[in-house]
Amino acid sequence: MQQPRVSYIALGSNLGNPTQQLHEALLAIDQLHETYLLAYSSFYQSAPMGPKDQPAYINAVAKIHTQLSPLTLLDKLQAIENQQGRERKEHWGARTIDLDIVLYDHTIMQTERLTLPHYGAKERDFVLTPLAEISPELVFPDGESISQALKNCTHYDLMKLDLDKITIKD
Repeated sequence: MQQPRVSYIALGSNLGNPTQQLHEALLAIDQLHETYLLAYSSFYQSAPMGPKDQPAYINAVAKIHTQLSPLTLLDKLQAIENQQGRERKEHWGARTIDLDIVLYDHTIMQTERLTLPHYGAKERDFVLTPLAEISPELVFPDGESISQALKNCTHYDLMKLDLDKITIKD
């Protein structure tokens, strides 16, 4: 068994009651074996990154402590996506839920299935803003701070939503 690692998961949805989809995903992440949900950001609404003829997205970022390996964590997150009705029809298309590993400690890796840090994380305010909310002192493995990355990223009409937080396990 490996030592627990801090990982950040980006959540996004624009189908099937997106705020409920994010709540369900957070609860499912919190129930993963050898994984603890430490914190999660506010929910944010953003314009779609891909095709513009789809609804706005609701996004958030979760901070977890996990003993799962990066690829095992990816498998578990994809299982949650499947349970919530995720269909992979169109690249950057509408979806019930999207769960991406943004960071896994300071791990740098590139495989056919997983790139860490997430290849597009530093280009997207809908990832960086919620990430900065829960970890304002974060530094990426390349040494760039979250605040510097936020200054250089693309903006997607981000708007913080005023929603009640859910209860997570202790």
